Amino acid sequence: MATYLSPLAPQRADPYLYKHTDGKYYFTATCPHYDRVEIRCADTVNGIATAEPRVVWTKHPFGKMACHVWAPEIHFIMGKWVIYFAAGNVPGKWNIRPYTLICEGSDPMRDEWVEGGMMQAAAGDPYPFTNFSLDMTVFEHRGRWYTIWAQKFGTPEAEKDISNLYIAELETPTKLKSFHVLLSTPDYDWERDGGFWVNEAPAILKHDGMIYCAFSASATGACYCVGLLRASEDDDLIDPRSWKKDRYPVLKTDASLKVYGPGHNCFVLGDEGEQLALVHFRNYETIHGDPLDDHNRHAHVLKVAFREDGSPTFLLQKDALYNAPFENEAQKNINS
Repeated sequence: MATYLSPLAPQRADPYLYKHTDGKYYFTATCPHYDRVEIRCADTVNGIATAEPRVVWTKHPFGKMACHVWAPEIHFIMGKWVIYFAAGNVPGKWNIRPYTLICEGSDPMRDEWVEGGMMQAAAGDPYPFTNFSLDMTVFEHRGRWYTIWAQKFGTPEAEKDISNLYIAELETPTKLKSFHVLLSTPDYDWERDGGFWVNEAPAILKHDGMIYCAFSASATGACYCVGLLRASEDDDLIDPRSWKKDRYPVLKTDASLKVYGPGHNCFVLGDEGEQLALVHFRNYETIHGDPLDDHNRHAHVLKVAFREDGSPTFLLQKDALYNAPFENEAQKNINS
């Protein structure tokens, strides 16, 4: 059985690993200074660790897309290579919205990437992307493309907005076809920990006739965790009644393994066709200062098993988690 490096990518939060039809792996993640989008390519999962990053875009000096460049994902959708990412404004750093980059050729590691603009709502739907919006993912099902993203809604009287998950069908890689639908809101205590009510970072997995959406919840410290939504592959995916949420998180802090605040995962098939998840977490609980200035959320590879009901479970095993010099790597791999 294959053994995977852990961490695979030190100081790379919000990891996304995509396996293309040519068998190559493409990796992207949030860079520590929140200033760029970079991608790596390798023939194996472990090859990502030493692959040379290619910077395909850097933040603007001011205005839109000038700060908080977060959570990129690389996809091959509707015949194009597309990167979805979030970015804020200068001034207005919390005016975060989802944006796109489009590759003008067939080789994402060599060909030019151009800005595809901010995601567009469907005609007649005035609400998507009008507030803090990020963590957009896309997936195909039976010939139709869908997107899920996190967006905050609230009122001026409320102390803090709530971050929900929304789903819609896509018309193009950069525009919604259908009106947005509320998929999940923070219902439970484990989604409201750390002073924030949060659902974000959706990730799709298809297995045994079901479609699962893992998502992250709560503030980004040790309380950060992963929940799970599920729908039948035969259901209408933009009908909110099709989706059911698990009562408890499926991945959370395990102090005995020095796993603190695991979250923002993606799913990918490994070198031997086995189901894997990439997830970030820290190896310590206490964060000094602003958590956004603590860049030691490292990208780890976890193997995924399936319960009797077919739902996924993340395997936290000590021997698999620490086969790389964790603390040393954390200190020397902050690529500027």
